Amino acid sequence: MIEQGLPGARADVRGDDGVHFEATVVCEAFRGKLPLARHRLVYATLGERMGGEIHALSLKTLTPEEAA
Repeated sequence: MIEQGLPGARADVRGDDGVHFEATVVCEAFRGKLPLARHRLVYATLGERMGGEIHALSLKTLTPEEAA
């Protein structure tokens, strides 16, 4: 869902119980944005699933250069 919502993004999502997740998202769209703005971009791709199907999401958001 994240990769579909953020063109060019790479997302590695893990969650053992199906409601709590950890994600590392690498995307050029994060360039020049503060962490809160980056997280909002990811949350927007998930829509109403946040707080419902997805109870908790821990995010690490990076530009391609930061991930290298």
